[in-house]
Amino acid sequence: MKKEKLKTSLRIKFLILFTASILIVLMFPRGESMESEVSVGTIWIQDDLIAGFSFPIYKNAEVYRKELDAAKRSVLQIFIKRDDIAKASNDSLLSYNKFLISMMDSSLAQGQAKFENPTFLNSEQFKLLRTLRLKDNQSIKVIPGGLNDALNIVNTALDEIYSIGLISLNYEQISRDSIAIRQGNIDQIDRKAKFLSPETFRSTLRALIASEYFSEDYEQALFFYAQHFVQPNIIYSPEFTQEEITLAQNKVSRYTGIVNENERIVAKHDRITNETKLKIDSFRLAKGEKMGDVDLFLQWIGQFLHVFSLLFLFSIYLFLFRKKIYEDNSKLLLVGILIVWVSFVTFLTNLIAVNDAIKLLIFIPAASMLFTIMFDSRVGFYSTVIVSLIAGALRGNDYTFVVMNILAGALAVYTVRDIKNRTQIFRSFLFILIGYTISIVIFGFERFESWQKILIEFAFAGTSALISPVLTYGLLIFFERLFNITTELTLLELSNFDRPLLRELARKAPGSFNHSLTMGTLVEAAAEKIGANPLLARVGAYYHDIGKTISPHYFVENQLDSKNLHEELSPLESARVIVNHVTQGIELAIEKGLPKEVIEFIPMHHGTTVITYFYEKAKNQFGEESIDINNYRYPGPKPQSKETALVMLADVCESAVRSIENPDSEKVENLIHNLINARLNDGQLDESPLTFADISKIKEAFAGILIGQHHRRIRYPKQEEMEKKD
Repeated sequence: MKKEKLKTSLRIKFLILFTASILIVLMFPRGESMESEVSVGTIWIQDDLIAGFSFPIYKNAEVYRKELDAAKRSVLQIFIKRDDIAKASNDSLLSYNKFLISMMDSSLAQGQAKFENPTFLNSEQFKLLRTLRLKDNQSIKVIPGGLNDALNIVNTALDEIYSIGLISLNYEQISRDSIAIRQGNIDQIDRKAKFLSPETFRSTLRALIASEYFSEDYEQALFFYAQHFVQPNIIYSPEFTQEEITLAQNKVSRYTGIVNENERIVAKHDRITNETKLKIDSFRLAKGEKMGDVDLFLQWIGQFLHVFSLLFLFSIYLFLFRKKIYEDNSKLLLVGILIVWVSFVTFLTNLIAVNDAIKLLIFIPAASMLFTIMFDSRVGFYSTVIVSLIAGALRGNDYTFVVMNILAGALAVYTVRDIKNRTQIFRSFLFILIGYTISIVIFGFERFESWQKILIEFAFAGTSALISPVLTYGLLIFFERLFNITTELTLLELSNFDRPLLRELARKAPGSFNHSLTMGTLVEAAAEKIGANPLLARVGAYYHDIGKTISPHYFVENQLDSKNLHEELSPLESARVIVNHVTQGIELAIEKGLPKEVIEFIPMHHGTTVITYFYEKAKNQFGEESIDINNYRYPGPKPQSKETALVMLADVCESAVRSIENPDSEKVENLIHNLINARLNDGQLDESPLTFADISKIKEAFAGILIGQHHRRIRYPKQEEMEKKD
């Protein structure tokens, strides 16, 4: 009960409306005056715009961004020359040379057979250098080609590397041909090719180590040894580089000029040029910056009333023409989420200072299709208008933007108006693209836009048209599951006879299944005539008797032999078995996850009618005064919609007409007329929205189909013999 109260609470409705309005208002540009957005090429139809105060003219955002990028590219990367690294590397090399010689001498003194390698060299390299030390020990004097000579070459090579300079970045990581070497407060500019990089120093080192006294294997071992002690001595400094970039960008002026007090910004009937638009936009920003707290508060109130009035107008439409949506707060929450989502995307595009055509990526057509598929085409079109107006307000009251999205969104609505399968969503791509293309051409020609700009907008429009159906498809599945929305697509999927419940009904209760199929044809035809939902009515007819799969043989249409199980039961027990197919059907439907809109058909197709056959049987056996008629009634409720009422009437008419002997059109029409009137007189249709005009159309539709199904047929020759067992 509490959950149902929350679902229909007026307070919740107001909270959704108020919260959505507040969230959207928070996305408006802060502190800007909200005059209408002007576009280059249009005519200024208002009075002359005069500056009430002096203000700077801001550069075009794209131009300013390019100038900042140019300033950044003009800065040379800063490197720090570290003399201490060269000294430390040389000291480390000399110390290790002494250690290596002493360690090898100690090893050699212990005998040639004993071999230990406690160094960073691999075994092969260590052996090679060890043989060089043996050469040294062959003479008191150091002879060429020994280890001492080799280590001296390495020392010299290291000195040469550091005298040239080894930078810490590879050449491709340096954006320009030159770099700045900082020593103290002085930057020395040099070409980067003058220095060795981590990639090029190896070839230089190898050339410096090459000697006529050593073979290639020895040179490789010495190269590996020397390389271990080399570190860059010219280190890239991202901090100093960024400081220089910041200084260079700070020198780029944000302004392109100034407008003095009482100077005319634009005259009436003048065409808006790029320069004029910059002045108008700058004037608007300047007015926003001059606003005090009171002005800001009043602006906020104006923005809130602006958004609130649009959403309130939409709420009135739902209240007057779409009661089911208005009365269900979960659906209103879904509507609010979609509108706020589009507003948030608009807010994000406002933050991106790139080509103005990015506004076409707000995906309003996706919202239009979602509203149409989840509700109907009229809600879809009305919501498109409201969402476009709100997004246009967030874009600075951009009229062009509003018209473009209403056109594209409306075409998107029409493409999914009578959707038959999910893949049909992707047909919308072409129509959304057509809508955007037409509007781009219209406004492009009006404003004398360049073909380059028009082509760029075409590219963005194509992207939006391509992504919108994909976004619709993904979000539709999400919203269907999260909000338990039953769309036409859901109903189409449920109408598939391969669905588990229908397959079980066909297997266990074939008579009930065929009865349901015939009813589906009846209610679909009648629904089209009275303005009900034909698909919902048909699906409801398919599932209305699924409870009969539990005990199918207690129902006459499933009794293939002459035995009637009710002959063994009392009238009250039989009535309870019959009523149970309703309660069991509801339990089965809930277990299998059927939508609420379909489950409603199970109890409502019988309403609170009396199970007449067993009630009369009980009266004959026990007397009317000794039985309670309520024990022989279905629990209800009565039909609450046109679709459930149709299924109730089709159920009784189809069953009764099937039992007519020698049916003809007059018998069928009279039976349908009397059965429907009986339900009407019993008050079973009191809670449904059916009118007397609807009743007449229903009788006509039912009669047309049932007469066609039960027309007389010519018996085949010798049919009587064929009907007998051989």
